[in-house]
Parts: sequence; C-alpha cells; structure tokens
Amino acid sequence: MKKILFVFAIFSLVIVSCGETKKEEVKKEVESVKEEPKEAAASADDLLAMGEKLFTDKTCVSCHQLDAKIVGPSIKDIVKVYDDKNGDIVEFLKGNQEAIVDTDPGQVAIMKANLDGFVKDLKEEELKALAAYMKSAE
Repeated sequence: MKKILFVFAIFSLVIVSCGETKKEEVKKEVESVKEEPKEAAASADDLLAMGEKLFTDKTCVSCHQLDAKIVGPSIKDIVKVYDDKNGDIVEFLKGNQEAIVDTDPGQVAIMKANLDGFVKDLKEEELKALAAYMKSAE
C-alpha cells in the first residue's frame, strides 16, 4: 500500500510539474507577441530616419522643400497629388510610372536625369524609406 501511495505521489508531482512548464512556455510566447509591435514601431522610425537622410544625401532637398516650390514642387504638393491620383511614389522613383505632379516636358526631363543620377542605385527598402519620409512630412 505504501508503494502504491509513493508511486501515486511521484506520478502527481510529474503531472503538476509538466503543467507548470507548459504555463511558462505559454507565458513566454505571450510576452514575445507583446514585444513585436515595439520592434515594428522602431523599424518604422528607422525607415523615416533613413528616408530623411537619403532625401538630404541624394540632394532631393535642393529641388524640393516641405512647403515651397523651388525647382520642383513641394513635398506636400507631391504627396497630395499622389494620394489624390492613387499614384505610387516608389514606382515613379524606379522609373516605372510617369510623372503625375509636374508634367511639363522640360521638368520631366530634369526629373528623369536627376532620378537616373541620384536614385537609380537605391534598393527597394531605401526607395520605400524616401516615400515614407515624404508622406510623413504632410
């Protein structure tokens, strides 16, 4: 009888301890899911910072200001037109979409030359960063 009680006690401990392990695993999974949005927010901030740096480094800023037309339209005007016409800034920067903001042939020639010189070597992520930065400036 003592052996049966002893075996039953050991069996009970094993079952209880396995349940605790499972609770800890579930708790860790829940915590890792909670941490993901923080990483996504950090990467969005990183994307904007990269876009701002590229906008300055690639000299976009010499033709485009936030609120004023210099050589090219302002950032706000560009974003507004792209939003209104469901345009894709990234596709335009890649050269896969025609100009929809300033369609004057002289301006389009200047834009194409600048795009070929300044952004043709940018990766997809960098182009998305530029677009995200421009959209954040609204």
